[in-house]
Amino acid sequence: MNNSKLTAPKDGVYEFFKQGHQIEENSLHLIGFEFDGTACFRKGARLGPDSIRSNSPGIESYSPYLDLDLEDYSNLIDLGNLPVGHTEDQTANWRIGTDAFFKLTEKSNLNKDRAKILTLGGEHSISYAPIKKYLETFDDLVLIHLDAHADLRDSYEGHHYSHASIIRRVLDHWGDNHHLIQYGIRSGTKEEYKWMEQEGTIRKSLDNFLDSIKEIDPMRPLYLTLDLDYFDPAYLPGTGTPEAGGETFHSFIRLCKILKSKNFVGADVVELAPEIDSTGNSSVFATKVVRELILLLGRDNK
Repeated sequence: MNNSKLTAPKDGVYEFFKQGHQIEENSLHLIGFEFDGTACFRKGARLGPDSIRSNSPGIESYSPYLDLDLEDYSNLIDLGNLPVGHTEDQTANWRIGTDAFFKLTEKSNLNKDRAKILTLGGEHSISYAPIKKYLETFDDLVLIHLDAHADLRDSYEGHHYSHASIIRRVLDHWGDNHHLIQYGIRSGTKEEYKWMEQEGTIRKSLDNFLDSIKEIDPMRPLYLTLDLDYFDPAYLPGTGTPEAGGETFHSFIRLCKILKSKNFVGADVVELAPEIDSTGNSSVFATKVVRELILLLGRDNK
């Protein structure tokens, strides 16, 4: 692990995180995965994790939406950023970080240990490692996929583990009782849309999507993979592959209020490319999104 970037801002969200080197029981863990090697349009998502950390001083610890405050939390652990390679072989670079994630978590039973992980990307390919870990841990996991893109291609531009293939790759580890719900999708191939229709994974309206989440048994484990291009680029332009027609922060808060009464066990937030947005607003937006997820995931570990 790269522990040189663990200094917590004095008055921000990450003031409440302690430094750590391993998965601990009854704790929420933050992990950064600084990789954007397969990004095909605009790179820069590798800078996302530390941008969220550094922007946290501007975000209050209290969420008026959830009536939760990080001041009340104690078991929050920042494990720093995973090592990644820096060669021309992007698959090899990605594999270094992915293998490091598996090594870090191999001895932990997240369910039994009541341990949770929030992974910050990086491009969407980094989600493979945490989602695979959660699929192996929970045989009835519901995967909630919020994204502008379907991410169901078998490969893209020569990369089997591409940011455009993340959902297809985790389906390689799918069990009979795993369930996928996708919303926000507004870009994909005809074949991807046909698959989502046939499998019944896609939700085409916000109300339909939220109703689907409400209907889930409160004890069933839920994992969220959130590509920040889910949000409309009018609000969050600092992302690698923006798509017009996205959602708002308040639609996300509606989801969060539902998740507050669910068995929300883990998440990843990806595709913040801070340097694309010279105003810095995208990083602040993403940091506030991450605050809500920290509050939700950590509320059982206070």
